[in-house]
Amino acid sequence: MSAYDDLMAFTKTTTALGQVAGRLGWDQETMMPRGAAEQRAEEMAAMEEVLHARRVDVRVGAWLDEIEDASLDDVGQAQMRHVRKSYARTMKVPADLAAEIAKVTSRSQGLWAQARADEDVAAFVPVLEEVVALKRQEGQALAEGGDVYDAMIDDYEPEMTAAELGAMFDAMRPRLVALRSGALAAEAPVALTGTFPEGAQMKLTRELARAFGYDSKHGRVDKAVHPFSSGSGLDVRITTRTAEHDPFNCFYSTIHEVGHAAYEQGIDRDYLLTPLGQGVSMGVHESQSRIYENQIGRSEAFTGWLFGQMKDVFGDFGVADADAFYKTVNGVHQGYIRTEADEVQYNLHIMLRFDLERALMAGDLAVGDLEAAWNDRFEADFGYAVDKPSNGCLQDVHWSLGLFGYFPTYSLGNVYAGCLNESLRRAVPDLDAQLAAGDTSVATAWLRENLQRHGGLRTPLDTIRHASGIEPTSEPLLTYLETKFGALYGL
Repeated sequence: MSAYDDLMAFTKTTTALGQVAGRLGWDQETMMPRGAAEQRAEEMAAMEEVLHARRVDVRVGAWLDEIEDASLDDVGQAQMRHVRKSYARTMKVPADLAAEIAKVTSRSQGLWAQARADEDVAAFVPVLEEVVALKRQEGQALAEGGDVYDAMIDDYEPEMTAAELGAMFDAMRPRLVALRSGALAAEAPVALTGTFPEGAQMKLTRELARAFGYDSKHGRVDKAVHPFSSGSGLDVRITTRTAEHDPFNCFYSTIHEVGHAAYEQGIDRDYLLTPLGQGVSMGVHESQSRIYENQIGRSEAFTGWLFGQMKDVFGDFGVADADAFYKTVNGVHQGYIRTEADEVQYNLHIMLRFDLERALMAGDLAVGDLEAAWNDRFEADFGYAVDKPSNGCLQDVHWSLGLFGYFPTYSLGNVYAGCLNESLRRAVPDLDAQLAAGDTSVATAWLRENLQRHGGLRTPLDTIRHASGIEPTSEPLLTYLETKFGALYGL
């Protein structure tokens, strides 16, 4: 075998072990007994030690030295781009630090969930201080004298920096704030009333997953505190959550996670368990979940179909017709929770987190001051006070897991989704007629062909350029939002 073949065989085994570690994380958030948390932390640390050792194995370095990338085809060169980057990154992080991060974040996740349930920030602060300190060490090792937060962003969105993201967010904020102000000043849509039984919600949410192309033969739908998608290739699992007075929480969390899962399930099987066999970045990943959830799932055409489905399942639920339902689904309203935010305000939630975690990583904000900083910033941005920690700094799981640099990719995903939606609408001019019948297949097939099947073949920006045919900017997203909500609220 050639050095390339040897390296790819070795990498395939490492990737498979990484999938096993990921499944431990899935189990921890869905089915693991609460009393197993301490042992699970040790198990996660052990897996990380094994993975780290394989990633820095001297044979990897020798194979990389022997391989001439120029002699490979486009796929081989793309594989090497990922392997070389992963190897260089892993070599910078000491094995004991990587294992300690895995151990502490596994323990931190359980403590976060309990603190959130108890509305007790103080109970979470000590372990979050550990997580932040460890992630700073990791960031400093990766940055090698450069910007620590940029090094963290690079884990989730290669080619992107905090300065570029900050400039984009600063340009977006005034138009989003103006749109929000106009919508909140207009007449509010009819709100859902009544009770929506959990069993009926889960039955319909599985139908929604199927309608958006989720392959249940290679996945499953479960419940979790914080909805997420996990896995790749032939085993891609999603979670959702239910609230008896708010079925949209369940339905749109499911559609969102199906977007992530469809990306992983749609990647060319030839890339299975290789570096190309997963989403290329979190921003691109989020573009799929957001276009599924919003531009498709919250469109006037699709909500007309969903209205009929809900009437069949729940009977009369207080919304008169499909037009009123479309407005209800897309209502702009005050709220605290990022995952429940409307399209207009969602990115403002991300901008808050981006600035706070950037300050945490720079050492400009102490963990003990995080709750006060969050509450002050939220009131300044949204105009009302946070009422409890689970609606404030304890609402998201990300920081407990050490996922610093992840949050800005949510807004970047919205920007990418805006570009993709513009191109999709040009390519499929009769899309609304299909969505009105509950048929998303042409839209999802377009996304699969133009973006999903390629996995990590291209860089993130080139992935969006290739799929959309345009240079990624925030303009298509902002134009879409202003057009849609301007019409909904008569602005």
